[in-house]
Amino acid sequence: MSDVLISPSILSADFAALGRAVADVDAAGADLIHVDVMDGHYVPNITIGPAVVKALRPHSAKPFDVHLMIAPADPFIDAFVDAGADYLSIHPDAGPHPHRSLQAIRDRGAKPGLVLNPGTPVQVVEPLIDLLDLILVMSVNPGFGGQSFIDSQLSKIETLRAMIDRTGRDIVLEVDGGVNPQTAPRCIAAGATALVAGSAVFKGAGSLSQNIDALRGGVGRAAA
Repeated sequence: MSDVLISPSILSADFAALGRAVADVDAAGADLIHVDVMDGHYVPNITIGPAVVKALRPHSAKPFDVHLMIAPADPFIDAFVDAGADYLSIHPDAGPHPHRSLQAIRDRGAKPGLVLNPGTPVQVVEPLIDLLDLILVMSVNPGFGGQSFIDSQLSKIETLRAMIDRTGRDIVLEVDGGVNPQTAPRCIAAGATALVAGSAVFKGAGSLSQNIDALRGGVGRAAA
């Protein structure tokens, strides 16, 4: 379990002090910084745009794991890559040509990711997998933090794990939604290699570093 990547979602951080929050989770042991971008159209919430990502970029050298919950996504690819996104993930239904969208992300030098909502079948990955560096399984319906984990997504993770292994490529298999110290081991057992957690990191019982270690199955380091 120690090899799993932890990507704290700043959606659960204090929006009045986002720069400090990013720096703090970096120091506490985060592997990635997860940025949820919502447009109030594809999902029923509005969060942040490229200008905020650019403002946060100097606060951490860790990869920015940017999840676009927007439609259409194509007009904003350049802006988010320019702002500092390292991984840029889209939903397959966020535009008419996901293959072209993923190509555009890679052409700009970022790592393309594909996001599967709870109701999205794994079959959509098959024609796109050669373009992917990351697959994100949503274990809640996207749009809001603090939701409960949907157990049926574990079988989807298992199927995707086998699909990735057949390619022989090092594709990150990430899970987002209701991830906490109780559900994290189940995700990892199913084949996940990265975990997104917002509430469990920023609002957990321990320090940031202890909360991150708890997701990895560790005992927690000294308070951060």
